[in-house]
Amino acid sequence: MLAVTMMWSIAGVVTRHLEHARSFEVTFWRSLFTVLALLIILPLFQGRDVFRRIQSGGAALWISGVCWCGMFTFFMVAITLSTVANVLVTMSIGPLLTALASRIFIGHRVPARTWTAIIVAGCGIGYMYGSQISQGVSLAGTLVALCVPISGAANWTVTQHAHAQGQEVDLVPAVLIGAVLSCLVTLPLAYPFQASNHDLALLALLGVVQLAIPSALSVLCARVLKAPEVSLLALLEVIFGILLAWVGANEVPGVNVLAGGALVIGSLVLNELIGWRNRG
Repeated sequence: MLAVTMMWSIAGVVTRHLEHARSFEVTFWRSLFTVLALLIILPLFQGRDVFRRIQSGGAALWISGVCWCGMFTFFMVAITLSTVANVLVTMSIGPLLTALASRIFIGHRVPARTWTAIIVAGCGIGYMYGSQISQGVSLAGTLVALCVPISGAANWTVTQHAHAQGQEVDLVPAVLIGAVLSCLVTLPLAYPFQASNHDLALLALLGVVQLAIPSALSVLCARVLKAPEVSLLALLEVIFGILLAWVGANEVPGVNVLAGGALVIGSLVLNELIGWRNRG
């Protein structure tokens, strides 16, 4: 799982070294290379009949695929519109949005510690957004990034509801469906293609190493590790991603992002640690 978070975290710094590809074209090529990689990875992990299982996977599998499509597309568009730190800090509230979604749509009880974390993290995000508005910074990229954890929360809610109904959703094939849908959605918006060979090599790296491989590995890790362990380790993506963009692309995070991010990450860590102790 540690290796997974490190692979996830390279998206920002790699994107900063693209020459000509922008916005939807970046998303299209990364998703396309993800599809090609998963077409090889899936049969190796789950056998050749995996594609037949996709066809009979039911509505929940395809809805999960739509959610993955949203996460893939919104993330890459956000990265091209805003700083890496803004995007990653905004995305980190995913577990808290998931807790809210599960309370509203499934009726899961939300512990008091999680409500506290939601309030504190909300203050951190609000401070970060407010500081940017006061400085005249465009919030377009940050608002697009907010769609990533919303899509993730929807994905988790759908899969948990399906589980409660006795239907298991295999998330790795859902990732493939999401990548295919992302290609189809962004293809018309990607024209005219401007990516150089250098860009295509970097986007292939993102599609295979930053998305396809870690997505498959994270599903395997989730079967072995406890939920708090997965959540805490996944937060390392924020730290690694910001550091890599800082060192590898000279993208220094603003003070407002660091302060707001500290509130968000701190609340998430405490929430998971307290939950872990209570379960023990």
